[in-house]
Amino acid sequence: MKVKANRSICVSLVALTIMSTLAACQSNTTSGTPSGAASGTTGAAKEHRTLTVEVFDRGKPGQPDLNNNFWTKYVNDNFGKQFNATVNYVSVPRAQEVDKLNVLMAAGQAPDISYTYTQGVVYNYVQQGGLAELDPVLKQYGTTLTKYLGDDVLKYGKFNGKQFAVPGKRTVLAGNNTFIRKDWLDKLGLPVPTTPEQFYNTMVAFKEKNPGNVSGVIPYGYSLQPSGPGMGYIPEAFKPSNLTEEQFATLQPQAIWSTNWSMPGFDKAVQYMNKMYNAGLISPNFATDKDGKLLDADISNGKVGAFQTNWDGPYRTAPGTYANLAKNVPGAQLIPIDPWQNDAGKHPKNVYSPNGMYIIIPKTSKNVDLAIQYLNWMADPKVTLFLQNGQEGVDYNMVNGVPKQTGTTNTGEKMMTVANNLDYDILSNGIELGDQQKNTAAISAGYPGYEKDAENALKVGMVDNYTTYFYSTPNAADAKSNTELKNLSAQMLAKLIVAKPAELDGLYKSLVQQYMTQGGQAVQDEYVKNYKAQKGSK
Repeated sequence: MKVKANRSICVSLVALTIMSTLAACQSNTTSGTPSGAASGTTGAAKEHRTLTVEVFDRGKPGQPDLNNNFWTKYVNDNFGKQFNATVNYVSVPRAQEVDKLNVLMAAGQAPDISYTYTQGVVYNYVQQGGLAELDPVLKQYGTTLTKYLGDDVLKYGKFNGKQFAVPGKRTVLAGNNTFIRKDWLDKLGLPVPTTPEQFYNTMVAFKEKNPGNVSGVIPYGYSLQPSGPGMGYIPEAFKPSNLTEEQFATLQPQAIWSTNWSMPGFDKAVQYMNKMYNAGLISPNFATDKDGKLLDADISNGKVGAFQTNWDGPYRTAPGTYANLAKNVPGAQLIPIDPWQNDAGKHPKNVYSPNGMYIIIPKTSKNVDLAIQYLNWMADPKVTLFLQNGQEGVDYNMVNGVPKQTGTTNTGEKMMTVANNLDYDILSNGIELGDQQKNTAAISAGYPGYEKDAENALKVGMVDNYTTYFYSTPNAADAKSNTELKNLSAQMLAKLIVAKPAELDGLYKSLVQQYMTQGGQAVQDEYVKNYKAQKGSK
């Protein structure tokens, strides 16, 4: 996706630059305040204006008109009347959002409020002068907004030391969890494993004693899925705990599912996986299970003893692995465990960064001030509560400070096409009740029948958590070759995991050399360059 996005951006650069120049000629202000509008207050403008806002079209069956529904009426009845404005929503297909946004930006037709999840796309717009600088207008109109986001989130929207994007706030940072069949542990009288060695020995016991009495038992379920060729949190157990800041910044994979063959200890993690495979402890068809459906089926049918997935994976309605497992194997019980202990006795977890989508305002916009006022209005807790839940007593009931949905937002003009209505409440990526304990309770309530399980899983998934080093400048080399390197990494892992133990060391060295030659070294070098430049500017 990133590669495709960059190609589209390159094609659109000339047009984008032209439009930016035209916009500069058409306006003699930098705030975006049009003639006749109030420039020094946060109240309603003197003349009526139209604010355009992007909204994802997810193509959900039965979805309402995305520019005329319960939520858009609420916005216009409240924000619109207060600021003498009409808010029009411009739908963009979710699966094509980067390509579509590139076209709109190049034509000077991007909505006043646009957004994307891709940092590299935003950075390219910044480099071409296509975005409005937001520091002065945030200071004047964004008091509530900046307080809600805080510096830790806002910094993700800074490029070259200036604020060019307003990042949404991610309220759930947990990434993965390792789950295990507790009923299998109980049957064998085994404790919950808390170290890699204990985990390995438990998998051996699962294979040899087959506590589920199933044909084709799979102690550790695993697949190389398109989301990334990684090994989950296993490498964390083998990574030295005393890395320098530069090593952490330049060698740490930027996502849970990513790999970095230069990371100290990564070879030991591969060796661990190889050992498990050669002992018959891993899904035999892991390399060909590209979509993970075979793994889901094996878990659901009671063949798998342990596996890694999203922190809440088993409790989700799709693919519904826990529900299917309970139906197929009465008495089966899954619990999250934390076995990837490092040399310092910690269980580090690379979780998501605190920012969600990047909200941007094109330089061609004449409504920069109004756009920030809109986001500032949205940061009000009462507005957030309504946009995420609807009307109290109708769409939800408040129970112990947590909104419980009644089901009215599943169909009709109130339909939410995505959880928590985040396509309209673009500031909050996840449930936001202003209190982390309440957020956790509300999140857990979203898994009917598994509320306590989900709450526990969220806690386990956040033990010893950390976020990766923040780079204000994206890695251009990574953006260029990310897809190719991801595919190459998957091929390498597949070969290394199934290799004969005696051949592993030599094969590892040759494959890593190939990886570095084919783009890995360029990515590594750019991380080092960006790190030193960023440290030098402080």
